[in-house]
Amino acid sequence: MVASVLILAGQRAGLVDPLCEATGVSHKAEISVAGISMLDRVRTALSDANMPTPHISGYSGSDLTEVPSGEGPADSVLLGLEDIDTYPCLVTTCDHALLAPEMVEAFVSGAVAEGTDICVGLATEEVIQAEYPTTKRTYLRFSDYAVSGCNLFYIANEDGLKAIAFWQSVQHLRKNPLKLAKKVGVGIGIKFAAGRLSLGGAFEYAAGRIGITAAPVLIPFAEAAIDVDKPSDLELVEQILADRQ
Repeated sequence: MVASVLILAGQRAGLVDPLCEATGVSHKAEISVAGISMLDRVRTALSDANMPTPHISGYSGSDLTEVPSGEGPADSVLLGLEDIDTYPCLVTTCDHALLAPEMVEAFVSGAVAEGTDICVGLATEEVIQAEYPTTKRTYLRFSDYAVSGCNLFYIANEDGLKAIAFWQSVQHLRKNPLKLAKKVGVGIGIKFAAGRLSLGGAFEYAAGRIGITAAPVLIPFAEAAIDVDKPSDLELVEQILADRQ
């Protein structure tokens, strides 16, 4: 079901990552979470889910095969998959410190069932808030769901890369859902702003504009949407892991 895996571990050149600065490391992949580096946590989850040995982009400090990286996530996926050239490919990030095999399995099985060129893993606000009511996530609000990204992507074939190329052109708008919707199309932007655009409808419309097929996969695990992006995220993740003990 998955022929290759890519872990994104790069960071923007010339910018000091506040997490790296606070923890005294050069790359986010090295940040320790409850005594284990974030990268090792991701690798273990993928291995326990019987995924292929990953490739890595943007970090040379591991024994994984490194592939080219770009200035941002979309650039890195495009460059990395041009080098890997094996599909279907599962893409995730090194800061997904709570990634677990059951999340990977749920996402991959859902993506295979969809049968589209690309699938994106999402968690609903309802699922996240039920478990972690105080955590702050960025949500895209549709008529049926409010969703947050889970840093999980299933690229079934080369056509799926067209979606990544589109994301490359609009990724600077990811924190502004209304502007993002308008970029896709004025009509769809108005529909989104009016709260009349469904999640499935948004994927269908965007995919049609790009000339591919795409679908969301809703992951029933709140932790799938909690990556380590800032110091407060690191505190939350370490607290979650401590509570599990």
